Amino acid sequence: MTQPTIRETAMPDPRSGPYGITAGPDGALWVTLVGTGGIARVTAQGAVDVHPGDPASRPLIITTGPDDALWFTRSGDDRIGRITTDGTATSVALPAGTGPCGIAAGPDGALWYTGMSNDTVGRVTVDGTVTAYPLPLTGGFPSMITAGPDDALWFTLNQGNAVGRITPDGAVTLHELPTDAAGPVGITLGVDGALWFVEIAAGQLGRITPDGRVEEFPLPDRAARPHAIVADPAGGCWFTEWAANRIGHVTPDGRVDTYDLPTPGAEPHGLALLPDGTIHVALESGALAHLTP
Repeated sequence: MTQPTIRETAMPDPRSGPYGITAGPDGALWVTLVGTGGIARVTAQGAVDVHPGDPASRPLIITTGPDDALWFTRSGDDRIGRITTDGTATSVALPAGTGPCGIAAGPDGALWYTGMSNDTVGRVTVDGTVTAYPLPLTGGFPSMITAGPDDALWFTLNQGNAVGRITPDGAVTLHELPTDAAGPVGITLGVDGALWFVEIAAGQLGRITPDGRVEEFPLPDRAARPHAIVADPAGGCWFTEWAANRIGHVTPDGRVDTYDLPTPGAEPHGLALLPDGTIHVALESGALAHLTP
């Protein structure tokens, strides 16, 4: 793969800490600002509109819901936030001590989230009904979650060294990873029908099929601390290397290419793909990076 073109869009407040990012139903990018508590909307032309929030709410991951609103986890105050494309914001309270992290739209028309602090995976309907399912592992630190190819949700257990699967009725299966203390975080459904994930502590990528077969792919830089991953519709996946200031791409057969970000110390976290094939990355240093392959 040839070197992509990379440009950046700065947030109005350098303390904002862009963390999660998704493509909205309005064609814009929607970004969580973990440092200042807001949600930013960024157009293709680079216009930034920030919807302020409580800094103590610490919003993390954001996704488009089945109602064409943006839903996001508020890790600091145990809530799930919702914001419409016109900026109307509401929230849903979760059980105290949940510490929500990942969120994804499920096959059942609800939003599913991970409870980092209380070892749960939960379900929130668009009308605000919450159901929390306890996991069969204490201290597993459930992190990111995504819809799978099998009408179930798949999630990572960062401290449990496993990838989990939960059905819409709450049945949980855990798949242990081959590498000890791998620290899985980001997870995505690949176009090959497998779930791809990153191992932040091991410096590897992983792939798990719906029947539980796991492959691992060591990165060229094992200290890169990969964080988030998103499927490439053309095949393979894009991922962030938080500690190495890079963006990477993996092919379906495990070949890895990496690209340096132009600004040192950018701290790349979440990333999203738009239909035009461009990749957009939240940089906790206070900007977005835009890659054109």
